Amino acid sequence: MSLDHRPDVPGADHRGGRSGPATGVLDPVPAPAGPAEPFPGGAGATLAAAVAAGELDLPLPGSGATATRWARLARIARRDLPVARLAEGHADAVAILADHHRSPVPGAGYGVWASRSGGGARLDGGHDRLRLSGTVRFCSGTHLLDRALVVAGAGDGTRLVDLDLRAPQVERVTAWRAAGMAASDTHDVVLHEVPVPAEAVVGGPDAYTDRPGFAHGGAGVAAVWLGAAAAIVDHVAAPLRTADPDPHRLAALGAVHAAVAAADALLAVTAARIDADPATAHHDAVATVRATVERACRTVLDAAPEIAGVAVLAGSPLLTARLADLQIYLRQHHGGRDLAALGRALVTPAT
Repeated sequence: MSLDHRPDVPGADHRGGRSGPATGVLDPVPAPAGPAEPFPGGAGATLAAAVAAGELDLPLPGSGATATRWARLARIARRDLPVARLAEGHADAVAILADHHRSPVPGAGYGVWASRSGGGARLDGGHDRLRLSGTVRFCSGTHLLDRALVVAGAGDGTRLVDLDLRAPQVERVTAWRAAGMAASDTHDVVLHEVPVPAEAVVGGPDAYTDRPGFAHGGAGVAAVWLGAAAAIVDHVAAPLRTADPDPHRLAALGAVHAAVAAADALLAVTAARIDADPATAHHDAVATVRATVERACRTVLDAAPEIAGVAVLAGSPLLTARLADLQIYLRQHHGGRDLAALGRALVTPAT
């Protein structure tokens, strides 16, 4: 199994390489060959094979090849969004560990479980008797991963714990009922006083959010969104090549292509800014590109059914699944709340 990391991705294709020109992170949209099929195995098996083969040893954010990192994640999402959700989480965990001069457990599939909805995790106890408890919601890869970086509340802020998911005190609770993103195995996890060795605590208080990489990773998620949107454009464009298309459908295709291309170009510019100054979070640039990609994805989600028509929608369970997957995964963006935060930042004097 290969994640199909073809060599024509912009920039170098190795962990410390330099990026090439900022030409975007996506391959041509729509794809000349039409939509790609999902990976043949399940999401967990695909992730495990990719980790074992080193296919998720991506360039780190800010290493000089951020566009390459995002291009590889976007390519996975263009083929299989649930797999890309797991791949992005694993790659993010590896980057977080690297920010703290740590390495992942060899061969382990990682996630980042940071939701504080419903209370989240809590780390209590002294240095030699640390315990992790509470319920963490929206844990992707609940039954598929080996380890997770869990963000937990503590007396001095939040702490980050490298958790071995084989611990018997880790309970999985089925909570995801939607069809969209079901293959990402996203459920709730209840932690019953899980013993935590002191060395499993990564960094100091608020180590997860205080590093520039927290913002950089948020832009990487947007690259995954855009890859999934490109897959939908691939689907709806393909039938128009063999028919006498309605001009209105062609106009709608042109509109979604323009929206995706503009977001892709801004992703490349943002990657270049991060590489030029990796010690800075670039909060405003990241918020801008996330909002731009989210808007492009919404344009695709709104227009794709009209471009496809009833016959294509009714005859393509893969297209309808991809529409459902992106619709729900895109809610990682918080819409007006995130836009309001960006607007506030733009009118607040710099200190």
